[in-house]
Amino acid sequence: MPNVVIVQARMTSTRLPGKVLEDVAGKTVLHHVLTRCAAIPGIDIVCCAVPEGPEQEPVAREAEACGATVARGSELDVLDRYYTAARDLGADIVMRVTSDCPLIDPGLCGDVLATLLADPSADYAANNFVHRYPHGLDCEAFTWRAMEQDWTQAREPYDREHVTPWLRREPGVKRISLEGPDEALGKLRWTLDYPEDLEFCRALFPLLGDGIPPWTETLKVCEENKHLQELNAIRRQR
Repeated sequence: MPNVVIVQARMTSTRLPGKVLEDVAGKTVLHHVLTRCAAIPGIDIVCCAVPEGPEQEPVAREAEACGATVARGSELDVLDRYYTAARDLGADIVMRVTSDCPLIDPGLCGDVLATLLADPSADYAANNFVHRYPHGLDCEAFTWRAMEQDWTQAREPYDREHVTPWLRREPGVKRISLEGPDEALGKLRWTLDYPEDLEFCRALFPLLGDGIPPWTETLKVCEENKHLQELNAIRRQR
């Protein structure tokens, strides 16, 4: 059974509509995310889970152009969208990445996946229980059994919209935390929610060169170009 990374994406973001199709260094944000997800060690399938509806078709077409499998489902019940995609793909392990993370790091995601797979009794692993990585490197991995439990038992609208809160608090779920090196890093903002974040990404990506640098190299670029983090500092949430 395959290990599947599912990326949720839509056109109708409330804070920055259409952000996944914005251009960053000559590629869409979604292209960066899906390309990086395809490079995660241990992942067999990259799936882009898109809401149903004609207004979402530009996202679906871009995902297909990037080589991803496209699944469609509920816009508001994102948990059901994930469950349906994972079920139809016969997933053994599901990794969750959001489409507002163009700097998602394949190696770090691979570490989260490997941590889960190394413990046969574990249900869920994540790198964001404590915020010690830059915001925008967040990923989660969970077993199909845990996915089924989540889908069956989570009933609150918040749980359905955000996919994994039930898994993160349910006492019977065995969780593993992959913690980052420094709380100060958790204050850095490498995600895409606001125009200031887009400005940050557009200034940063041309400095990264070819290929997919590890997040530590991206951090060095940010440290060498202090003005970068000032671009979206007003939006820091942590």
